[in-house]
This record gives sequence, structure tokens and C-alpha cells, in this order.
Amino acid sequence: MTKIRLNQYQKIYSNVSKEKFKKEKMKKLISALMVVVAFTTSTYAQTDAKAKAILAEVSKKYKSYNIVKTDFTFTLDNPKAKVKETQQGTLYVKANSNKYKVAMTNQELFSDGKSQWTYLKKDKEVQVSNVDNSGDAINPAKIFTVYEKGFKYVYTGEEKAGAKTYQMIDLTPVDAKKSIFKVRLSIDKAAKQIANVVLFDKNGNKYTYNVKTFSPNVNVPETTFAFDAKKYPGVEVVDLR
Repeated sequence: MTKIRLNQYQKIYSNVSKEKFKKEKMKKLISALMVVVAFTTSTYAQTDAKAKAILAEVSKKYKSYNIVKTDFTFTLDNPKAKVKETQQGTLYVKANSNKYKVAMTNQELFSDGKSQWTYLKKDKEVQVSNVDNSGDAINPAKIFTVYEKGFKYVYTGEEKAGAKTYQMIDLTPVDAKKSIFKVRLSIDKAAKQIANVVLFDKNGNKYTYNVKTFSPNVNVPETTFAFDAKKYPGVEVVDLR
């Protein structure tokens, strides 16, 4: 895996075996998680007024925070390959500085805003690359502002789960050539926060990102956002810069 991009994950053909697919999937699971933010190249498109108002409130609240910590579950469902797997994870984001850390069961992703480290635990390997600031860059720091550019969006109603009410918004990319053809957001109406993101792609894959906890303005050291090789003895560093 070189630079983490959307099209890397999508190059999985229908005739690969289940085991080969699972191996490839495990190496690129974080890439799939961050595909949520791959559509940041276009300007605002046609929008539903109610959806736009809801998302504006979500964005305003999120951008008022410094560092956000979220615990989440991430599920990849591929019925064709008969693969469904869920991983637990934690995300730290310092959005204003483009810094983040994603810790999952088999992988970790770090960025200090200049370099990006992808640590593959089972392979005992970390890959280092420059942060990609192009429009197609997949950036966890923008995970909660996915909708701001490159999408049309429409409010589809409310759904209740227990004591909570969620406002449902469907997004479609302006560029119809994108592999992801729909993103469904569930927004906690009271908290004004994204609680769930579901992505549907043209290959039949479905990615579900479910926020379990959301902690704003947490205190973590700056070292959180960089890979420290001294703390990972025996891990091979592959510098792709």
C-alpha cells in the first residue's frame, strides 16, 4: 500500500478468493474508514435548505473544539465476497492543525500535519509518506465535515432510537464517476453531532462508521500525532517520501 487513496481500496475484483480479499481488506481498512472524506474537491452544489441548516449547525459546533476524541466501530460489509467484519477504534483529531491519530485493532494511522504514518501491526511495518494536500486526499481531520464540499444533500426525515432522535441526511457526490454513490448521515438532533455514517459504493460494499463516544477538548500531548519508532521495537520503517 503506497499513499492511501480511495481508488486503492476499490481495486478488488469479484473473482478473488475470500481469503485473498480478507487479506487485502485488512491492510486497507483504515483507508476505507477515511474514504468518507474523499470528495472535497468541488464547491457547494444544489442543496436541500433544511439539510443545509442542520449541517451548518453541526459544522459550527465541531469547529469550536480544539482536540476531539471519539470511540467508534467500523464495519465493512461485502455480501459478494461473504465478508463482514467490525473493528473497534479510537480517533483523535486536531482539525485546525490537520493532525490526527486513528487506532484500530490491526492498524494505526498518525499525522502531524506534514508526514503520515501507517502502522500495520501484523506485518510489523510502518509506512511513512508526505501528507497529501490535494483535493482527493483522504484526511481523518475532516471526518466530521465531510459534507461541506463536493456533495448534493437532502434531508430525509427523523428516526428515533431509544431516547434519541436522529436527523437523516443523504449525500450524493457531484462527480458521478466517484465509486461511492451515496453517503447517509445520522445526526444526533439534541447534540448536533454526527452519530453514524454509512457509505455505499458501486461494487456493493457498505462501510458503516458508528460513533460510540464523542469527547471534545481533550488534553493529549503533541506526540500523540506522530509515530515514535522507539516505542515500537522491531517494526520496519518504510519511507515512501
